[in-house]
Amino acid sequence: MVDKTTPLVAIPVRGRQQSNIIKLKGSIISKGYTEIIHILDQDEEFHINSFEIENGTDIEVREFITAFIAREQLEDSISIFR
Repeated sequence: MVDKTTPLVAIPVRGRQQSNIIKLKGSIISKGYTEIIHILDQDEEFHINSFEIENGTDIEVREFITAFIAREQLEDSISIFR
């Protein structure tokens, strides 16, 4: 049963970082954590991306996203919050 939403705040940047943010969102979908990511433009710089995950997978999803952020050096571009 899908009943949780994990927001992901992404600050769009140019070039490789923007490409990696798109890659992260694609990876979240391809790993089966969600089927769709909703995008809400807060303003010109901040976009809130949220998606629903299955109950009980929140730690796994958070670890995956955190590892991706570190590997791709996106610490200044993405924040995770609930």
